Amino acid sequence: MRRFVLERAKRVIISSSLLSNSRSPLLSSYFTTEAASAMASKPNPPVTVDSINPKVLKCEYAVRGEIVTHAQRLQQELQTHPGSHLFDEILYCNIGNPQSLGQQPVTFFREVLALCDHPALLDKSETAALFSSDSIERAWQILDVIPGRATGAYSHSQGVKGLRDAIAAGIESRDGFPCNPDDIFLTDGASPAVHMMMQLLITSEKDGIFCPIPQYPLYSASIALHGGSLVPYYLDESTGWGLEVSELKKQLESARSKGINVRALVVINPGNPTGQVLGEENQRQIVEFCKNEGLVLLADEVYQENIYVEDKKFNSFKKIARSMGYGDADLPVVSFQSVSKGYYGECGKRGGYMEITGFSADVREQIYKVASVNLCSNISGQILASLVMNPPKVGDESYESFMAERDGILESLARRAKALEDSFNSCEGISCNKAEGAMYLFPRIDLPQKAIEAAKAANKVPDAFYAQKLLEATGIVVVPGSGFGQVPGTWHFRCTILPQEDKIPAIITRFKAFHESFMQEFSD
Repeated sequence: MRRFVLERAKRVIISSSLLSNSRSPLLSSYFTTEAASAMASKPNPPVTVDSINPKVLKCEYAVRGEIVTHAQRLQQELQTHPGSHLFDEILYCNIGNPQSLGQQPVTFFREVLALCDHPALLDKSETAALFSSDSIERAWQILDVIPGRATGAYSHSQGVKGLRDAIAAGIESRDGFPCNPDDIFLTDGASPAVHMMMQLLITSEKDGIFCPIPQYPLYSASIALHGGSLVPYYLDESTGWGLEVSELKKQLESARSKGINVRALVVINPGNPTGQVLGEENQRQIVEFCKNEGLVLLADEVYQENIYVEDKKFNSFKKIARSMGYGDADLPVVSFQSVSKGYYGECGKRGGYMEITGFSADVREQIYKVASVNLCSNISGQILASLVMNPPKVGDESYESFMAERDGILESLARRAKALEDSFNSCEGISCNKAEGAMYLFPRIDLPQKAIEAAKAANKVPDAFYAQKLLEATGIVVVPGSGFGQVPGTWHFRCTILPQEDKIPAIITRFKAFHESFMQEFSD
C-alpha cells in the first residue's frame, strides 16, 4: 500500500513539473504529438449526411424549404433590429395555415372541444350562460361514446367508434350513398393517411404512383421516402389546369414501357396548387380510367368546402363511382379529408381521416396493423373531424351564427382570390388562372432571359431566384413553382389567398412595385 502511494505521488510531481515548463521544446513536442494522436484516433460521427437513409436526402418539401428558412431569418432580424429592412413584417403566403394569418376559429367547434377537454364544466351552473345549448348537448354526445369519457386516453387505432359513426353519417348525407364506419381511419391530418397508403402500395422503385404536375409536394416527398417512383401527368394550364385522360394514357404507356408498375392515381380536387375544380364528366372519365387500368384511386379532397365559383360544386370520387354503378368489387377508392382546410382551418389540431373502399379483408387487416403501430390519432383532432362532417343543423341554437361565420370566411376567401388574381393578371409577364377552389393561386411568370441568366449565376432555379428577390424586397413569402413541378421551361409561384382581407391591398401594392422593378432591372 505504501509503495502504491509513493508511486502515485511521484507521478503527480512529475506531471506538475512538466506542465509548469511550458516553454520546453521537448514538452511542446510531447503534447503536440499526444494531441495529434488523440485527434487521429477520434472516431467518425455515428451519423453523417453520407450515412443516413438516401431516401431522406431525396425527399424535398418546398412549402417549408429554403425560401421559408430565409424568411424566418429575416423575421428574427426584424425583431432584434427593427427597421433593418424595407418592410416591417413577414407575410407568409407560402402555406395553407389560415389561423396563423388571422382567421378566427369557428365558435361552435371550439365550444364543443373546450367542454370535451374539461368535462367538469358541464356540471357547472354558469356553463349554460357561457356556451350554446347545442354545443353542450354535442359535448355530452361525444363524451358518451368515448370510453371512460377520457379524452386524454388512447382510442381504438382507427379512431373512436362513435366518432367514426358520426363521420360516416356525414359522408352518407353529403354523397347520398351508404358509408361504413369501419371504412374510416382517423388520422393526425390527411398527411399520415397519405404516408400510410404509400407504405402499403410501394414495394420498390419499380412501383409508380401517378401524380399531377403541378402537385402538392407531400406526394413527391412521401413517394421518395417510401422508395417508389413518381409518374407525372401534366395538367393543362391553357384550359384552366384541366386533367385530360389522353395525357393519363400517354404517361401510363410511357411508364410501363420503362418497367414501372403503376399502382395508383392521385387526384387533388379542388386542386393544390392550381385551384381548379373538376367537373362531373371529367371525374367519370377518371373513374373509368382507373377501373380499366386496375389502379387505386387516391382522392385528395381536403379542400371540398373551398369552392368559389357558382357553376362548379364538389363531388367526391366515391360518390361518382357509386353513381356509375361501381361498388367495392370494381374499384379501390381512398378519400382523404382534413380539419386543416375548408372554412375551419384547424391546422394545429391535426385532425383528418381516410375512407378506404374496395380493398379485400386481408389487405384491410394490414392497413389496420400499420395504423395500430401509431396507437391512435389525437382525440381533439378526432372530435374536430366528427364536427366538421356534422356541423350544426337547422333548428340548432348555433345554426345561424355558425352559418354566418362559415359563409363570412368563404365569401372573404373568394374576394381575396379575385383581388389577387386580377392583380397578378395586370402585371407585365404574368398570367394567372381563376381560383375556382382551394386556397391558392399559381401564376405563371415569363421571366426575361437576363433574369434566367442571373439565376443560373446565383446557382438558383429561376422562379426560386424570383421568389427570393420578392421576399428580400417586400417580406412576402411565396413558394417557387419548381417545388411543385411544372412543364419544363415554364416558371410559376404559389401564393395563398389567406392573408386577412384588410392586408390584401398592401400586399398587391408591394408586389406590383417589386415586379415592375424586377422586370426593369432584368429587361432584355
